Amino acid sequence: MSVLEVRDLVVEYSTVYGVLRAINRLSFEVGEAESVGVVGESGSGKSTLGLSVVRLLPPNARYAGGSIILDGQEVTRMSNSEARRIRGTTAFMIFQDPLNSLNPVKKVSTQLLEAVEMRCKKLGETYDVEKATREVVEKIRDVRIPDPELIMERYPHQLSGGQIQRVIIAMALLMRPKLLIADEPTSALDVTIQAQVLKLMNDLKKEYGMSIMLITHDISVAYNISDRIMVMYAGELVELGSADGVIRSPMHPYAKALIASIPRGVMRDAPLEPIRGSPPNMIHPPSGCRFHPRCPFVMDVCRREEPREVHQDGRVVRCYLYG
Repeated sequence: MSVLEVRDLVVEYSTVYGVLRAINRLSFEVGEAESVGVVGESGSGKSTLGLSVVRLLPPNARYAGGSIILDGQEVTRMSNSEARRIRGTTAFMIFQDPLNSLNPVKKVSTQLLEAVEMRCKKLGETYDVEKATREVVEKIRDVRIPDPELIMERYPHQLSGGQIQRVIIAMALLMRPKLLIADEPTSALDVTIQAQVLKLMNDLKKEYGMSIMLITHDISVAYNISDRIMVMYAGELVELGSADGVIRSPMHPYAKALIASIPRGVMRDAPLEPIRGSPPNMIHPPSGCRFHPRCPFVMDVCRREEPREVHQDGRVVRCYLYG
């Protein structure tokens, strides 16, 4: 059973230069207790997708087509009050800069207790301060922070980046969401803390049976936590498959180029292989396949017609090289 089903989703932004289609007929799903990594360059539509699911798009954006079914509810046609009810308890979003997610003038304990109170109000449960405090301490321990009582009495500016991100994850656990959307959750952290946070998210997924949608530009980060990886380019899904399959045998030329551009560690003399060219102008995207101006395998048909999704070997790929 799926926690999230996205079907033919189209999201557009109104700009002074024209209409920008940030997501173009995107379809995928996230199953129960499954983690899906969403990868791609900046501007590929990843963050717009995350905001679309929790209905937090900016005022100049609109759903121009398709549907988002979150835990059986249609998100694109919800009112603002209905959307507020699903945020936190059905889907919880962790943003790129965790410090902006916390109130700088409130202690950690106050903010985590407010999360419990909000959950109780939404779910019709009785809120008890003593019981809630015990639950907050337990969840802080669950995210591997020692001395939870000490952390609770601190303000956000008194915590390190890794501690703040763990506090946000603890807040998510207190809200008990079915889907956790993490938008670049480790980009502001150093490499050691990145690894710890990713391992923590993996452990909590297994422990709590929570579904995760991880949004990242780093395909190696997605590989560490994802059951499946979805590669996006210029607002479109270009490849979707198991994490092992996509990393070890990518099919789409863009997925191949992304993986080829990853530093190879011990292969210090091997040159990096950057993707040639630049991402397209999304207000006036290229005709046909949006990747064709940068693709080493481009054919005439790629310039003329938009490729359809091909289902092959348990993979979804949008490319004329297949099918």
